[in-house]
Amino acid sequence: MTAVHSGRPGVQRREVSLKVGGITPFTATDFPGKLSAVVFVQGCPWRCGYCHNPHLQPRTAQSSLAWDDIHALLARRVGLIDAVVFSGGEPTMDSGLETAMRAVRELGFQIGLHTGGTHPKRLHQVLPLVDWVGLDIKSTAAGYEAVTRVRNSGTPAFQSLQAVLQSGVCHEVRTTIHPRLHDENEIRTLARHLNSVGVTHYAVQVFRSTGCQDDTLNNMRVSNYPGNELLAELESLFPSFTLRNH
Repeated sequence: MTAVHSGRPGVQRREVSLKVGGITPFTATDFPGKLSAVVFVQGCPWRCGYCHNPHLQPRTAQSSLAWDDIHALLARRVGLIDAVVFSGGEPTMDSGLETAMRAVRELGFQIGLHTGGTHPKRLHQVLPLVDWVGLDIKSTAAGYEAVTRVRNSGTPAFQSLQAVLQSGVCHEVRTTIHPRLHDENEIRTLARHLNSVGVTHYAVQVFRSTGCQDDTLNNMRVSNYPGNELLAELESLFPSFTLRNH
C-alpha cells in the first residue's frame, strides 16, 4: 500500500510497508468475541526468555511476506471474519503499523492489537484506530530487566499502560508468569499496582514451554503455581480476572 501525499502541496511520500513475519487466517481466540485473522509483525527489541515466537524477534532486510499480498488475502476474507489482529514480534516498533491499520479498517474490519508496550509514542498514535488491545505488563518496574533482558524496559511499558487506560479502548492487561521470574510477592505487588491505576480486565498466564528456547525455564516445574490464596486475592482485585493455566 502506498500514499502519495504528505500533507504539503507538491510533496509526495511513499509509506513504509509493514514488515510481516506470518499470518493466521482464522482464529477465535485472539480478539474476544470476534473471528479474526492475525498478522504477525516482524521484530522485537526485547528478548524475553519465555517468548513463544523467538523467530519473530529479529528484523530481517526482507519481510517473509509482502504486505500487499497480506492485504489481498484479507480482502478475500471480508464477510468471513470480523477483525484483524496485529501481533508479533512487537507491532508498535514498525513505522508502517498505522498505514496498515488504516488499510484494514477501509476493508471494514475491526482492529485488535497485541503489544508489550515497547513504543508508547506509536501506540498512542494508533490507539484511535484500535477496537481492542491486549497489553503485556511483564513484571513490576523493578523486575522488568530480568524478564526482557533489556535495561529500563519497564519505563515504556508502564507509559503504554497509561496510554491505554487514558484512551478508553477496550483492553486486557496480562502477565505471563514463571516461578524463576515471578515469586508470589512480585505477582501480588504488580496486581495491586494495576488495580490502583484502574485496570479492570487482568489475566495471568502461567508459563508454557511451547516455542521457548530457554532450558532453564523449560526444566523448572510450574505445577501448583501460583497458590490458591494468591489467586483468590487476584480475583478480588479485578472485576474481570482470568487465569490461563494449560
